[in-house]
Amino acid sequence: MSKSVLTGQHFVNGDVACAEGAIACGCRFFAGYPITPATEVAERMAERLPQVGGVYIQMEDELASMAAILGASWGGMKAMTSTSGPGFSLMMENIGLGIITETPCVVVNVQRAGPSTGLPTLCGQGDIMQARWGSHGHYEIIALSPGSPQEIFDITILAFNLSEKYRLPVIILTDEIVGHMSEKVVIPDEKEIEIVNRKTPEGSKENYMPYMTGDDLVAPMAKAGDGYRFHITGLTHDSRGYPVLTPEVQKEMVYKIVNKIRKNRKDIIYFEEIELEGADFAIITYGISVRVALKAVQMLKNDGIKCGILKLITIWPFAEEKIIEICERVKGILVVEINLGQIFLEVKRCVEGRVPVKFLGHAGGAVFKPVEIIRLIKELSEDGKN
Repeated sequence: MSKSVLTGQHFVNGDVACAEGAIACGCRFFAGYPITPATEVAERMAERLPQVGGVYIQMEDELASMAAILGASWGGMKAMTSTSGPGFSLMMENIGLGIITETPCVVVNVQRAGPSTGLPTLCGQGDIMQARWGSHGHYEIIALSPGSPQEIFDITILAFNLSEKYRLPVIILTDEIVGHMSEKVVIPDEKEIEIVNRKTPEGSKENYMPYMTGDDLVAPMAKAGDGYRFHITGLTHDSRGYPVLTPEVQKEMVYKIVNKIRKNRKDIIYFEEIELEGADFAIITYGISVRVALKAVQMLKNDGIKCGILKLITIWPFAEEKIIEICERVKGILVVEINLGQIFLEVKRCVEGRVPVKFLGHAGGAVFKPVEIIRLIKELSEDGKN
């Protein structure tokens, strides 16, 4: 049996790095269906999982893939699937099932330009709001955005840890360029990788209640086949898991699902500040768009304009507090994303007119040029002088 962690330096693309991150933190089940540009995640898992005692299954479609990883999770395994926009749409019903049953798993969406079949081999960042609101009803979700093969390795581990800690599906929103970009990826020694495993129940198996929580609002999770008596349903349910179809139980259940994320926002929201100390202007961006923004910031510095970047790593829940705090320090904000304004509208909501906010976006298929960012930052600078 091969090593589960391929320690050392590797030259691989982002999809392969994602698969290696999953294996390194204990993922031993993958179910998926081939789709560009996510197929390489599945191919790598098909190769690697049998080497480490795991299970790979190619399902008939994305609906079945999502159902399979939920079942595997209840069987005690860390489970993952990967897809792109069309498949992500098909997964939404069962992502909702994962939310209401509080089932830990990881869903990787290697975004491409849409809608529908769109541009299968070209990049997009158009699934941001779908990740937040794609399934029906009231819930909170965790979605993370890597910007390089190294980051997707690291963020896949983070996604599993958050999923296990808070008992819910966690989404990785990468994109075609990050997925297909080949770079050096450093995989640390197994002892250096932080791994979080779900809480498991203690005490009487007969009295186990799968949704009985403590102060952290996260219930211990039993494994099917270990003798615990439990009932799992997509219907509104009580702490036993039994359907109770009343407004009172619906309120109790939904608020628990929502508040276990809302009350832990500070431990879930990750971001990186780049050159923001003393900056007059801020670029808010994520994923592959960060790379273009970095070049633009360097060029602006040469022109005497102090500009920094707020790099969003956690997309959902949204970093509202950090954006409000940045408003107190800068004269203007530019939002850069490969869609028509999904995060831009969230930023405007948080800013509430405190400073001017501009937007750079398009419908997908290519990254921006640094000169496009520079032009809009200079417009912000000139507007501030008038």
